[in-house]
Amino acid sequence: MKIVVFGGTGFVGLNLAEVLLARGHDVTLYDRAELPPSARRSLADYGARLKAVQGDITDADAIDALIAGGCDAIVLGAAITAGDELERASTARVLEINVMAQIPILLSAIRHRVRRVVNLSSASAYGAAGARVEILDEETPCDPVSFYAISKFTSERSVARHAELFGGDFLSVRLTAVFGPWERPGSVRDTPSLQYQILAAFARGEPAIMPEPGMRDWTYAPDAAEAVAILVEAERPRHRLYNISNGGVWPALQWGEAFAALHPGLECRLAAPGEKTAIKLHGPARAALAVNRMADEFGWRARFGCAESAAAMSAWLAQHKEWI
Repeated sequence: MKIVVFGGTGFVGLNLAEVLLARGHDVTLYDRAELPPSARRSLADYGARLKAVQGDITDADAIDALIAGGCDAIVLGAAITAGDELERASTARVLEINVMAQIPILLSAIRHRVRRVVNLSSASAYGAAGARVEILDEETPCDPVSFYAISKFTSERSVARHAELFGGDFLSVRLTAVFGPWERPGSVRDTPSLQYQILAAFARGEPAIMPEPGMRDWTYAPDAAEAVAILVEAERPRHRLYNISNGGVWPALQWGEAFAALHPGLECRLAAPGEKTAIKLHGPARAALAVNRMADEFGWRARFGCAESAAAMSAWLAQHKEWI
C-alpha cells in the first residue's frame, strides 16, 4: 500500500513508519519538521519506499496535491500534545491543528477515494471518566476536560461524521501512555513520558528521582505502531473506534529500576520527603484501557511489558546514543 502519515516525523509517526516499511508498504511522512538525521540513517535501507515531505498541516492545496498523486491509506497523526502550559499559550492552535486541520484532509481523501483513514486519538478523550471506572472500554461515556482532550474527542466525532456523510472508510484509535524510541519533547509536545524523563536524568548523570510511582497502562511505542498498522491493513474492521494499550497498569518507577539494573551506576527511586525532583507527572492517574476489541478481532496484544520494554529501550539507545 501507499500510505501517507501526517505528523510523520514525530514520535509516534516514526515508530509507525518503521513498522509499515517493515511490512512492505511505501510510506510518505508529511510534517512541518524535517526527518531527523538519526531516523534518516536508521531507515536508509528502505530507499525510495520512504519519502519525507516538509509542509504545514494547514496547507490544504499542498496536501490535496499529495493525496491526488496516489494514496491507499492515510494516518492522521499531526497534533499538538499539550499540557497545561502549552494550552494556556496556544489554546486556539490546539483546536486548529487537532480538529480543523483534519477536515480538508478528510475531504481530499473522499475526493480521491482513499481506501482507509486512521485517526490517532488519545485516551485523554475519556477525561474525568478515567477516575470513575476500573477499566475504560470504547463504550465508556467520555468526559473530556482539558482543551487537548476536548480536541481529541472532537476529532473522533468529526472523523466519524465525515464517514457517515460521505461514505469514507474512516476510524479512530485511542492511544494511551505511549513511550519509547524516537520520543522527544518540543514546541508541539510538552508532556514527555515519565520514561523519557527518567532517561533524560540518566543522560545528565543524575539519579532519576520520582515524585510518585507513576501508575499507568504504559504502552511501548513499537507495540502501539503495530496495532495501528494492523488497522491500516484490515479489510473490513468491525468498529470505528479502538483502544490501543498495554492492557495492564504498572509503575514507571519499576521501569526505571529495571533500566537502571541493566546499567550499573544508574539509580531510579522515589523522592524522599521534601526532596525536589525535575520529573513531572502529566495529568491524573486513570484506569487502564480495555483492549478486547483489538485482541478479539485481530489477535493483537502488546508484546512488551515493563521489563521487556526496558531491555528493548536499552538496546535501542545503544544504537542511537545521541537521541537523548
